[in-house]
Amino acid sequence: MTDQNKDLTAISILPKHIGIIMDGNGRWAKLRGKRRIFGHEAGVIKAKEVVEQCVKMKLEVLTLYAFSSENWSRPRKEINGLMKLFERTIGKYTSLLIDNDVCFKPVGNLDMLPEVLKRKLEQMEAITSENSGLRLNLAIAYGARQDIVGAVKTIIDKLEKGELSKEEINEDLVSDHLSFNDVSDLDLIIRTSGETRLSNFMLWESAYSEIYFTETLWPSFEEQEFMEILQNYSKSERRFGSIKDQIDLKKA
Repeated sequence: MTDQNKDLTAISILPKHIGIIMDGNGRWAKLRGKRRIFGHEAGVIKAKEVVEQCVKMKLEVLTLYAFSSENWSRPRKEINGLMKLFERTIGKYTSLLIDNDVCFKPVGNLDMLPEVLKRKLEQMEAITSENSGLRLNLAIAYGARQDIVGAVKTIIDKLEKGELSKEEINEDLVSDHLSFNDVSDLDLIIRTSGETRLSNFMLWESAYSEIYFTETLWPSFEEQEFMEILQNYSKSERRFGSIKDQIDLKKA
């Protein structure tokens, strides 16, 4: 039995949907006297490793926060380097996703991306659309607040056109108009690098998520720590507003 299989036996409940805020690439590079892009390149390799782990564990959904709406405020040189890195990564790892039955979907305002990158992302989505294994979401040029505002505008348009009535508006309807409307809400969020905030990541979908903050910088995030986080998750008691007695009754 491999070390990973041993670790999995200690995990009684796997989350259906994990979101990872991959933070700390720049600091990781700086500690090594390298340029920030060197850290982003190492971060891509780490993302590949985590995707492979999730495939082995038969996880249902993994969402990686790669580039936020607010990241556009970074220096232009760094942004250009990131966009080129995303382009190279797609070309390099498309076959990996196909071979591992991964269904890929980019989520965010893709119109803000360079045309070449946007086209490559859409091509990867199309190529893997029939795959039935891990669903891999890449949140790129994404912001939760912007997503919610977009949903509100769409709902208002439908109200004005008479396609909806005010009485039909509820949480399910709002969820249906968000970018992540075809996957379950987040069960677990992991943020690396020691920052303890969500940074506009899936605010609606994280209402009842377990959140784990680690000091580890993303390129240094290892399999053993991932397994330990999952073991801790399996021990958590998710009440969704109920009390323990109510949960025990449902299990009985």
